[in-house]
Amino acid sequence: MRVISLQSGSNGNCIFVQARGVRLLFDAGISGVQAQERLGAFSVDPAGMDGLLISHDHSDHVRCAGIFHRKFQVPVYATNRTLLAARRRSRLGLIDDVRCFRSGESIDFGEVVVETIPTPHDGVDGVGFVVDDGCHRLGILTDLGHVFAGLAELLQTLDAVLLESNYDPRMLADGPYPEFLKQRILSPQGHLSNCESAGLLNRAVGGRLKWACLAHLSEQNNDPDVALATHRGIIADSLPLYVASRHHAIEVPEI
Repeated sequence: MRVISLQSGSNGNCIFVQARGVRLLFDAGISGVQAQERLGAFSVDPAGMDGLLISHDHSDHVRCAGIFHRKFQVPVYATNRTLLAARRRSRLGLIDDVRCFRSGESIDFGEVVVETIPTPHDGVDGVGFVVDDGCHRLGILTDLGHVFAGLAELLQTLDAVLLESNYDPRMLADGPYPEFLKQRILSPQGHLSNCESAGLLNRAVGGRLKWACLAHLSEQNNDPDVALATHRGIIADSLPLYVASRHHAIEVPEI
């Protein structure tokens, strides 16, 4: 299973996964030109992908879904509520191949199944994803809200995960955000901190998890070095860690 994070953060999100010949994009928060150029750098042609899966309606995940659909001829998978909310938030334009699923359902792509995991983030009907090719399981788990019931147990079933590690609590407290926005991030419908992410990974260490990629880091309230130091302070060197960039694509090891 091949995994490339094209960009991750409040400025835009998109992830490419290839497994058993099935090619998928998760979220469309970057431009079609950016997606094409960044995939091209890894010798990936985005034309004719098997599916574009949308996690929720926030613009950093969905604003270019229509462009991806038309430019790459890719069907769009989203819940009906997410699609309706996204159309209100963003000018998606014509999308004439939408395949709606219900939050919590699995989506069949032949030899690959994508499980959808309901999340309590403050998007409309948001989900995380688990990509299962019959041998390997990859989690794409960002915009989670809080450490909800069953999340730690889910991580223990995975071989690899892109996991939200959005903010450092001290940086958030001392940072420039207005108080209402700080409280939104801290709320049960907000984001996971570095400490919460590290705690989840610590519970999965020693199982089947081979690596974790920290994702959706805040520009103002986090730093890659801070996030890594926090995780190393809790899980030491027991798990390979990577950080998804806010500005460029990275390919993590195949699983």
